[in-house]
Amino acid sequence: MRKLMFAALAATALASCGSEEPTPEPTQDPARQYMQAVTDISRSDDQQYDAKRKPAELLAFAQIGKGEVVGDYIMGGGYVTRLLSTAVGADGKVYAFQPAEFIEFRPEYAEEQDAAIAPYTNDQGEPVRVFPLRGPIAEPGWPEPLDTIITVMNLHDLFIPEMPDGTAQKAIANLYDSLKPGGTLVVVDHVAKDGGGTDAAENLHRMDPELALKALTDAGFVLEEESDLYAQPGDPHEANVFDDAIRGNTDQFAWRMRKPE
Repeated sequence: MRKLMFAALAATALASCGSEEPTPEPTQDPARQYMQAVTDISRSDDQQYDAKRKPAELLAFAQIGKGEVVGDYIMGGGYVTRLLSTAVGADGKVYAFQPAEFIEFRPEYAEEQDAAIAPYTNDQGEPVRVFPLRGPIAEPGWPEPLDTIITVMNLHDLFIPEMPDGTAQKAIANLYDSLKPGGTLVVVDHVAKDGGGTDAAENLHRMDPELALKALTDAGFVLEEESDLYAQPGDPHEANVFDDAIRGNTDQFAWRMRKPE
């Protein structure tokens, strides 16, 4: 009994000694540093989508820094463009690219690009900090090397049959070449079932992760980190992303691809 009591007392004493060590500070959530970008007044109409699109977490995953030069590849209505415009700060630049093929298919894309850029122009109507780009989907015409490119829910569009043969390979090679050494490409897209291939891109607007990863790594990219930020385990990966039953609740992968130094 004495031995058991002594052992218990010794354990208590050791635990007491350990408790005198300073308690580590809790790790700060990296997303918190981007709250200014999330709450910026220019995004008042976007905030209704924030609960699902998680803008602060996306910027943290992309590791966007002040003063960086970044690209929004296939900008759509400008949701990511507006986020980036504040995240890069006064000394940064955002190039917002709208493909000519998209504008030809739906002219409103041009109007939406103009509207997204308008708040970032000077008295003469010249772009300041946020610059619009239009051109072929495989040749955005980035005017300078970029630190980061983000493309959200659009990688699959490179693989649809409406695009000329070789579009995906050419476009991804262009993204790679347009980044600075060590730069990153952040890709978010709807997940297709394994082996979905280009059929999933055409019919479901989803991206087969295996096909995507091969295309990106063949171009030279290295997968640096994968996030479950937009994971939806209940998505069967078989429905068109615009179906009412799944729209807004699709399972999406999020990758940060690095161009080696």
